[in-house]
Amino acid sequence: MTFYVENEINAEYPFDIDKTVEAAVKAALKHEDCKYDAEINVLITDAEKMREYNSCHRGIDSTTDVLSFPAVDYIRPADFSVAEEDRNSYFNPETNELILGDIILCHDRILSQAHDYGHSVLREFTFLIVHSMLHLLGYDHMNVEDEKLMFLHQEEIMNELGISR
Repeated sequence: MTFYVENEINAEYPFDIDKTVEAAVKAALKHEDCKYDAEINVLITDAEKMREYNSCHRGIDSTTDVLSFPAVDYIRPADFSVAEEDRNSYFNPETNELILGDIILCHDRILSQAHDYGHSVLREFTFLIVHSMLHLLGYDHMNVEDEKLMFLHQEEIMNELGISR
């Protein structure tokens, strides 16, 4: 597995960022039975840059906690058949890893949401990686049924990581 973390604001956390990203990504991939080594990019930014990214990519001129940019056009969540059928589009030719996509985290929102929800910064950071990984694996929460399924998977993965509310 390859993941790149760019901390463009030099945010500091009371835990190792790379180890935390790696654990959350691996747990999500295992939970969703991904049989491939995967490639993921993670960017940590501040509220103002997140607002710009959200405005540019979603047309919403406000900050958000996390943005996900899946690279695979799934038919169903965690159904890797699309990628298997078109390896040239979805796999890195140099590493043979499945390119899952990009995650952008908002440092300011991680801190404020951890405080607001009364849990640790580690829990909030990990939760947002898991949430975003599920988006990179084809899940969404645009309707009640999809939301229930995605949130169930989030909870299961967080429990597997031993990180609860």
